[in-house]
Amino acid sequence: MQQPIEITRLDIVFGGKAMKILPAYNDTPGEFKKAGNRWNKFISQWFFNGLDKSEYPTAKEGVNLNLALLNIKACLVDYEPKHEHKIAGAAYLASQWFK
Repeated sequence: MQQPIEITRLDIVFGGKAMKILPAYNDTPGEFKKAGNRWNKFISQWFFNGLDKSEYPTAKEGVNLNLALLNIKACLVDYEPKHEHKIAGAAYLASQWFK
C-alpha cells in the first residue's frame, strides 16, 4: 500500500504535488475509473461540494489521517492531472487509506 507523502498547506495552495501522489492513470484499477464505485462517489462529492468535518473518513491502521486528507486535497485542487485521472487516482488512494 502506498503511504501518503509529506505535504504542507503551501503545497495545496500552489499545487504541483498531485503527480507525485497519484498513481499513473494506467496503473489505477479499472473499478476506480467508473462513477459507480463507493470511493469515486466520495471523492466526487468532495471535489464538487467540499468535505464537511462530519464527513471525514476514518484512517486505516498505520495511516496518518491528516496527512492522507492533505494528500487527497492536494490532488483535487491541482490543475495538472486530467479530471478523470484525478478522480480515479484519488478514489483508489482513498480506498487504501480510509475505512
